[in-house]
Amino acid sequence: MKKVTYISKYLMSLLVAGLLIPGCTGNFEDLNTNPANLTTEQGDSDYELVSAFLQQAQRAIIPEDVGTYQLTENLISDCYSGYMAAQAPFRSNSNNLTYELVDGWNANVWVYRYVNVMNPTYKVMELAKANPNFKDLDALARIVKVSAMARVTEKIGPIIYSKYNIPEADGTVKYDEQKDVYPFLFADLEIAINALKALKTTPTSPQMKKADLAYSSNNYDNWLRYANTLRLRMALRIVKVAPALAKTQGEAAMDPQNGGLLEANSQNCLITTSVPHPLNIITSPTDWSDTRMGAPMEAIMGGYNDPRISKYFVPAKDPAVLGQFKGIRSGIDIKDKATYNGYSELVRFPQKMQLMVAAESWFLKAEAALRGWANAGVAKTNYETGIDRSMEQYGLTAQAAAYKNDATSKPKPYIDPKSLTVGQNNVETGSPYLSTITIKWDDAASNDKKLERIITQKWISLFPDGEEAWAEYRRTGYPILFPVVINLSAGRIPTIPGVRRIQIPIREYNTNGAAAKAAAATLGGPDTGATRLWWDVADKSF
Repeated sequence: MKKVTYISKYLMSLLVAGLLIPGCTGNFEDLNTNPANLTTEQGDSDYELVSAFLQQAQRAIIPEDVGTYQLTENLISDCYSGYMAAQAPFRSNSNNLTYELVDGWNANVWVYRYVNVMNPTYKVMELAKANPNFKDLDALARIVKVSAMARVTEKIGPIIYSKYNIPEADGTVKYDEQKDVYPFLFADLEIAINALKALKTTPTSPQMKKADLAYSSNNYDNWLRYANTLRLRMALRIVKVAPALAKTQGEAAMDPQNGGLLEANSQNCLITTSVPHPLNIITSPTDWSDTRMGAPMEAIMGGYNDPRISKYFVPAKDPAVLGQFKGIRSGIDIKDKATYNGYSELVRFPQKMQLMVAAESWFLKAEAALRGWANAGVAKTNYETGIDRSMEQYGLTAQAAAYKNDATSKPKPYIDPKSLTVGQNNVETGSPYLSTITIKWDDAASNDKKLERIITQKWISLFPDGEEAWAEYRRTGYPILFPVVINLSAGRIPTIPGVRRIQIPIREYNTNGAAAKAAAATLGGPDTGATRLWWDVADKSF
């Protein structure tokens, strides 16, 4: 982490955003008087500023700014999901990875998306109310807003959504309890889906072409498919706590009359960024060199002889593990950055941010089929198609058949030859943290085992989207990951089951105190990393 570089870039981005977009808890009069700072005529004559708002928002769903990405993604969900681990002992090993949660890092989860997603999408939606030609931009704004804010609620819980820019008499802005957030998210998606369904057979408008950073053709159809797949993802997220709502929303997402799901890799939702992918800088030895392969990736993909491993990671350069795909266990005692510097770096990613891929869609349908939802198809077919799509995404179609039929390979033990305490970081054969699940579908298996297969393969295919992988791990308990070795939370967060959420930022208690306290009171426990989100139930059985 290059702190000075990060701070300067982040402050500059906030200054620029501040010139364009008022903050979420201030400047209400300006926002409500002229929220887009554009007249309808200006919007009609040139789409540059309107498109810029939507481009800004798309690039902030998963932050493209490297410093923000490191704090909001890499040092939280990328590591908690098992995908990656830091080789640097940030703050003398007292950090998120050892459960001493750092508010100065984690507040960015909240701040960045309110400034860079909620504000610009709000502006576009307000402008669209007065301009019937902007129905497509309104739809895109809603989809982008849901995409980003679903990620915020899935880390923090209660968020400001339905009351956004609607202050109380005392100037505070109320939160929505998480159980109420999801109906609002679904409602926005439904409006967008209905709008895109009506536009699906019409030529893409000039303003949509300018605003869209994911698709160069079939814009309406592809965003419609993405919105439906996002709807299905969110439906399954709440299946344990709101089964009726989950089923209704999931079946609507899969209803062919609503436009379909992502099915082919040509429909993958990849946002073109304006800068290099942040993980390229965070992993590169000539840049920050702060992240490496996570130990669970080594154990699971290595045990499965998964050919995708070489598409995700670079063989280790450390003489002790030279040529191996070698990961670091997260939450361990690290002497210094150099210790693990030679372990497996990440491959270099193209200048695109992965929001959703077709493989995930098929794995979502596989779980929906297990649950008996209409239009879900057959679980086995969906599961195997998910593997096919993921292999195809990386040019590995020829290896898919053998991989799908492997009924013997299992995750392998993890051995850390550099552990400061001999064997302390190892995960040996027989450990409860080493799964015994195989790859080949088994119709005779229990639903719990079928779900473990589905989620494990989905986890592999989601890479590098640590936010979604961590959310699914908390929802299902799969794939089986390794607990931290060092826990510095002073008892606030149990090592098992580990961190469940990120706290409401201190800045919210300082600037929106009454609302933040009221939101914290809805958590069902203290505002700490140990309190489960609404949908994160302790009983993970199917």
